[in-house]
Amino acid sequence: MKTTEHVLFERSEMKARHLVRKKIREHVADKTKLPILIFPEGTCINNTSVMMFKKGSFEVGGTIHPVAIKYDPRFGDAFWNSMKYSMMTYAFKLMTSWAIVCNVWYLPPMVKEEEEDAVHFADRVKAVIAARGGMSVLPWDGGLKRKKVKESFKQEQQKKYCQIV
Repeated sequence: MKTTEHVLFERSEMKARHLVRKKIREHVADKTKLPILIFPEGTCINNTSVMMFKKGSFEVGGTIHPVAIKYDPRFGDAFWNSMKYSMMTYAFKLMTSWAIVCNVWYLPPMVKEEEEDAVHFADRVKAVIAARGGMSVLPWDGGLKRKKVKESFKQEQQKKYCQIV
């Protein structure tokens, strides 16, 4: 990774976030550099949905070239359920599967509209990717897989349900 232009950071450190944003802005501004590959979900999910995108990728400006990727699990499932399988078990399943097949769709470039903030831009890009991949859109991030749901989030969903009923 040191021979290429990777931008590594620790997500929990606020200073690192600002430094990464600065490095990405500089990279995007330099037209001689290759595009940056970013996975804005921050984690993988089970191939049925697209989770909330981290907004930082959409704050730096530039053109976004969305790509929808969806694995076809018929010959082997690329999804790792870390709550169910250890890394070694997952690696064994992956290496002994018949094939790992995925569909990749390169979507039209998108730019942030003037009245849009980073969150709305990320949501718009996410919706386009989900629609092309035939997946649903989730309003939460990957942290929900490993953490308890906040009580305020539960209450908000309960209120919405009560209004429907």
